[in-house]
Amino acid sequence: MIHIFIIIIPSSMNDRQASQLLQHTAHRASAEMPAGNWIWYQEWNRALFFHWKVDAELMKQLIPAGLEPDILDGHAWISVVAFTMENIRPRYLPAIAMLSDFHEINVRTYVKSGEEAGVYFLSIEAQKYLSVKLSRSLSGLPYETAGMERKYGERHFYRSVNKRTGNILEADYTTGPELAAKTPLDKWLTERYYLFLDKGGRWYKYAIHHAEWRLYAPEFSALRISYNTGPFNLHHTNLAAVHYSDGVKVIAWPRAELAAGL
Repeated sequence: MIHIFIIIIPSSMNDRQASQLLQHTAHRASAEMPAGNWIWYQEWNRALFFHWKVDAELMKQLIPAGLEPDILDGHAWISVVAFTMENIRPRYLPAIAMLSDFHEINVRTYVKSGEEAGVYFLSIEAQKYLSVKLSRSLSGLPYETAGMERKYGERHFYRSVNKRTGNILEADYTTGPELAAKTPLDKWLTERYYLFLDKGGRWYKYAIHHAEWRLYAPEFSALRISYNTGPFNLHHTNLAAVHYSDGVKVIAWPRAELAAGL
């Protein structure tokens, strides 16, 4: 008889990194730090941000009652964020690469609930079937599988095709120069620390924390984007802004149910 023993080794190194994150909070602006202990660690690495201005009234068709579009310069916004998730794990436990590391694309819009501003995910695509099943089960977020590949080198390549929806993203790029100074729009689109979720008629809020994003102006030799999101056709020809970042280390708190709903 063969016995298999699995030894769980506490991941104290990354927990020290997470503790260091808590020492730097000034960049959060009006987003208060959550109470209690964080329970998840993860890394959002090599991120491409694509942003579109959209009609605020039409956006109300895509978000649940109780949320309002967060408006800037008279518009609502949608972003497609393509990155690689790495080292996602519960606090004190190690990451398991076959589940913890995968490419991901989320489509998000910017919303407000009362005085709190955050994001609401319209869709999330990820590379690995098992990671999708686990992420959907644990978080309640709208994960689904898409075919994805990335390559790194002198030039970088990201490709994703969702056969169910027809969504396509193909990018051949270099990271470009770092932004010497961020505009208010740069910060508004990237520095978000709350996520709102509606599930089974109940409302939840996730709180996260990370260092401020270091942003670059990526340069593309080829770019193709086609995402159909309700009344909006997100296409590479009508982009309003683009960013790249090497990534951030993230800690997350348990989701909190909003007792009275939104």
